[in-house]
Formats: sequence, C-alpha cells, structure tokens
Amino acid sequence: MTAIGFIGLGVMGGPMAANLVKAGFEVTGYNRSPEKTQRLVAAGGRGAASAAEAVEGADVVITMLPDSPDVESVLLGSGDDGVIARLAAGTTVVDMSTIRPDVARSLAAAGAQRGVGVLDAPVSGGEQGAIDATLSVMAGGDAATFEAARPVLDAVGKTIVHVGPAGAGQTVKAANQLIVGGTLQLVAEALVFLDAHGVDRARAVEVLAGGLAGSAVLDRKAPAMLAANFRPGFRVDLHHKDLGIVTAAAREAGVAIPVGALVATLMGSLRAQGHGDHDHGALLLQVERLSGRASA
Repeated sequence: MTAIGFIGLGVMGGPMAANLVKAGFEVTGYNRSPEKTQRLVAAGGRGAASAAEAVEGADVVITMLPDSPDVESVLLGSGDDGVIARLAAGTTVVDMSTIRPDVARSLAAAGAQRGVGVLDAPVSGGEQGAIDATLSVMAGGDAATFEAARPVLDAVGKTIVHVGPAGAGQTVKAANQLIVGGTLQLVAEALVFLDAHGVDRARAVEVLAGGLAGSAVLDRKAPAMLAANFRPGFRVDLHHKDLGIVTAAAREAGVAIPVGALVATLMGSLRAQGHGDHDHGALLLQVERLSGRASA
C-alpha cells in the first residue's frame, strides 16, 4: 500500500484525498482549517496536525494549495523546515496546485538536489470533477517519475497526460485557464444577448450545446448561470490569480493574447466589485450590469 501525505484539503483537495482513500491508498492529510482535515478522517483517512506530520513516512506527497507562495512555503520553507528537506530520497512530490511555471521548475530543481522527484501536475475539471475522480491531469517533470506516480494520478483523474519537462504541466494549465476564462465570458455575453431578445435561454443552450458552440464550459456552467447560482465550484479569486499567471507568462515569452488580456481585466473587475468568492460563472453579473440589465 502506497502511503500518501496530502497537504491542502479544500474544495478540490478534499474530494481528491477522499478518492485516494477509496482507491485503497493510506492517506494522511493536513489542512490549516482543522474541520477539513476531519472530513478526510470521516472518509477513512488519517488527520495530521502539521504538514511535517502528514508527510512522515510517505511514499508520495501531494500538495493542492492556492498559489505559488503557498506551495513554496510548504515545500521549501526557509531551508531545512520545508517538506522536501524532510523527505527520504526516492520519495515523489506531486504538486497539483496551479502555480507559475518558473516556480514549478525551481521546485523540481530543489527536489533533484535531495533525490526527490517533483512533478507539477495541475488539474482541470472543477469541484465536480474532483468529486467524481474525472479530472484532467497535465503533468510536467521526469518521465520515469510520472510513470511511477501514475497509479496515484489514476485514482483522481480520467485524462492523465505527461506533457513535458518540469514546468510544462503549469504551462498547459495556464493555457487551459485562458480558454476557460474566454469561453465563460462569451457564454455570459450570449446569455444576456438571448435574454434581451426574449428567447428561452434554457432551450437555446440545449441546441447550442449540440452544435459547434458546444463545450464542457457550456455544459457545466450554463445551467448554474441560468439559475443565478454562483456557489463556488471555482472561485473568481482563483481564476483572477490564474489569468495573472497567463498574462505574465505570455509577456515573458513575447506572445500577444489580446482577448485573454481583456478577459483578465474583466475578471479582475468582477473581483474588485466584491465577487471574488463567487463562482467564475458570475461573469454573467458583470455583462448584465454593463448592458443595463442587472437585477439589483
């Protein structure tokens, strides 16, 4: 039985850790909010009072944290107090957070110095994908390390692809967030457009989903947007952070992303209006406001 130390049991990490337990792994989890750790215990896992305790004796360590500084703080610390420094040679670290590609590369280099394999393996599929273990996993890092970690990744995802060396997983995730953000904005605009013309939006979405306009974003997000249900599956705050990663990486590479830059501005505006804790489908609220059709 592979022992897994899981750090970060939030909206995504919690159900992912629970699915690893279901798959037969021995999972010890840690989260800064103790109640989330207790949910893992209720699902059959073990709770830890610290990240250090969670990774003690682990064969594989998984991190699922909000941003680059969080991952660096946990894995690197200020030296010998970081998780990587505590691991035995041959241990594998799989960071499934969404962070900057350059940070992912630096983490892999730090792991290599201690004989620890580090994969950057961010995911896509949202909360429901985490619950259903159908996430898409885009992994960067050493190919042999990826193959060794494959059984663990198979327990949380459905589409698992090794996309290249360290940092490649995060680069692909950035592209994913670019596409998702742009598509969400267009879905929001389409829904307001349809409503302005008095069209039954639910029926319109049904037929649009069957044509070239169909997408996973339309399928998964339009029903909640139509119901004005913005309970977070993926928060505006996080998508705002991700689009910051995209724009910075594009600028570094000298790539023009005019539509992506506009969507990043709109997401930032939505956040500034106090919707950071809402689902990113709340882009609909902003389009309604810009169109003079806001309900409140």
